Amino acid sequence: MQFYSPIIIKFALGIICLIIQINIMGKGNLAPSSAMDQVQNYVLGGIIGGVIYNESITVLQFVLVLIIWTLLVLILKFAKEHNRYIKRIIDGRPITLIKDGKVNVNECLKNGVSANELMFKLRSNSIYEVEDVKRAVLEQNGQLTIIEFGDENIRYPIIVDGQSNFDVLELINKDEKWLQQKVAEEGYTKISEVYLGEYLSGTFNLVGYEK
Repeated sequence: MQFYSPIIIKFALGIICLIIQINIMGKGNLAPSSAMDQVQNYVLGGIIGGVIYNESITVLQFVLVLIIWTLLVLILKFAKEHNRYIKRIIDGRPITLIKDGKVNVNECLKNGVSANELMFKLRSNSIYEVEDVKRAVLEQNGQLTIIEFGDENIRYPIIVDGQSNFDVLELINKDEKWLQQKVAEEGYTKISEVYLGEYLSGTFNLVGYEK
């Protein structure tokens, strides 16, 4: 029983650390929507799985490793939520694969999307011709968001976590200066005060941070 005691303690600490990370950083680990969520799961699983049966690593050392990893994840989470460039580096950004019925072959190849995979994703959305697609965007989680010609009521976030969504601005042929003006008209001083902003048929729906 003495042999198994450190293993049980390490296993229990690993579960506690996982629960703490999920509750502190949200439920993204349960349904990963970005590269960071996936990496967090892989690394934490590797730490727990690789250390539990290693007798040369004490419980104290294991605790220190868990604390260091949790702190690193918290720092990265804080950084990407307050800086769009860091967020783009960590999580990546949506990539436009099809625009106005034309495939951007360079972007497809750069992101490892074959022609067969692209057409499969289109067929999965009941689209059989590229010419019918106004915009196809590869999201950070690998899913394909498709806007067909004639879809005038597509609701898409134009502001996310207090940061402008430049891909949507490009889609509606506007710039950040125009967005700042519209945000001011809705009663906000700056874009960073908006938690989520949706744009639908010329109408804004803004949700601000609680003060």
